[in-house]
Amino acid sequence: MSERVSSFIKQKETKELLDYYFLTEAESDRMTNLGVLFIGTQTQRGRLMNSPVVQCIKYDDRGEKVQKYLWDDFSMTPEEIIEDIWTRIPDWKETNEISEGLFRKEIAAYDKEVIRELVCNALVHRPYTISGDIFISIYPNRIEVKNPGTLPLGVTPKNILHKTVKRNEHFANLCYALMLMEREGSGYDKMYEIQLSNGKQIPKVLEGDDSVTAIVERRIISKEAAKVIREALQVADLKQKQIICLGLIVQYETISATNLIQILNLKNREELSPWLNPLLEYGIVETIGTHRAKEYRINTSVLKQSDYKGTTSLKRIENYRIKELIIEDLKIYDCAPLKDIHQRVGKEIPYKKILAQIKSLIKEGIVEEVGHNRWVEYRLLKKM
Repeated sequence: MSERVSSFIKQKETKELLDYYFLTEAESDRMTNLGVLFIGTQTQRGRLMNSPVVQCIKYDDRGEKVQKYLWDDFSMTPEEIIEDIWTRIPDWKETNEISEGLFRKEIAAYDKEVIRELVCNALVHRPYTISGDIFISIYPNRIEVKNPGTLPLGVTPKNILHKTVKRNEHFANLCYALMLMEREGSGYDKMYEIQLSNGKQIPKVLEGDDSVTAIVERRIISKEAAKVIREALQVADLKQKQIICLGLIVQYETISATNLIQILNLKNREELSPWLNPLLEYGIVETIGTHRAKEYRINTSVLKQSDYKGTTSLKRIENYRIKELIIEDLKIYDCAPLKDIHQRVGKEIPYKKILAQIKSLIKEGIVEEVGHNRWVEYRLLKKM
């Protein structure tokens, strides 16, 4: 029996166990609807109103259907459907190859835990009072899992990482005990961790009028992220929150607390603390800038130790260097609007960072504004 089940539960008799997980009615041997799904016969499942049906359709790069898989005859339990979706579809087993020095490393196109979590979430969280199939769409660059119905009351695509609302509580508890999914409210945390650790984008959730779609991309957007995270785990015993936060910082190269709070859908800097502060304490992440201009980036020593091979980027440039570039630009072009300065100094540098350093130069009496509002330009006040 599953290691997630306590010894107290394991000692129960068969009928007690079935009652405990609401697979049978306590006063009789009659199965509940949940029991029919997991221990009933094919015929019994087929007679259930809105028993789950799953369709998986593969598309080519022109959007044409090239393959279709169906789970529509009610011959499988939810547990068997989840396993069959993983074993039957070859696309999950494809890999993306990245180089690590003299060696090549293969990263799965789609992690097994991510696929299982997506499918199990679809089965557990769909409303069983309405009809509609679960659709898994496989595109060359992503997968989409579309579920009938909307998100539970109080849950939105933005707060799905934190908000816990149980729609089918007994179904969720049983799937957790069977190790088919993470505990309620932890599934997306796990998918965030896996995706970011593999240098991929975090899952996206879109809510329509009568459906919810979860999107997971295949491509690796930061080949060096996995190396940095592995090195960081050698330095410190990081928890899931910190690994997620670290993965985001690696991908963005430099990022402000405000942007981290927005991406993670947190309320304030205090809520960000358990995600970010341990990374600062261990010296894995360092700060640049001060006060509102403060940003976070991976410590240079960690990048060196992980044999980081990312491209050199102006995103990591120090503020005083940006000021020097602005001054040199205005020496040549005399008077210019911010958009032109930004274009010449470096488009990789965030627009707000350029503006912040220009304002700093104005306070220092080095640069002045000319004009107003949309027509404002900047020029050197002093001869440099």
